[in-house]
Amino acid sequence: MPIISTFFGIVIRMYYQDHAPPHFHAEHQGQHATFEFSGQPMAGGLTSGTALRLIREWAAAHQTELAANWANMEAGKALERIEPLD
Repeated sequence: MPIISTFFGIVIRMYYQDHAPPHFHAEHQGQHATFEFSGQPMAGGLTSGTALRLIREWAAAHQTELAANWANMEAGKALERIEPLD
């Protein structure tokens, strides 16, 4: 469960051998959700409006890096850390 970014109490992960479509996982205060690279939620129970807004903002700024990490994951390569929100 490689962590690719952390910011404001939010942990972003990407799992090896995960299923399509491309996505990432976020955890905040014990709640988990799955997101498209655009930042739109796919599944899960993350209820904090602030956390959801921050995740969308982060994902929108890092779609290229997320796609590169997905390609690395599919190729069995190491995932790169992605800059957090400031």
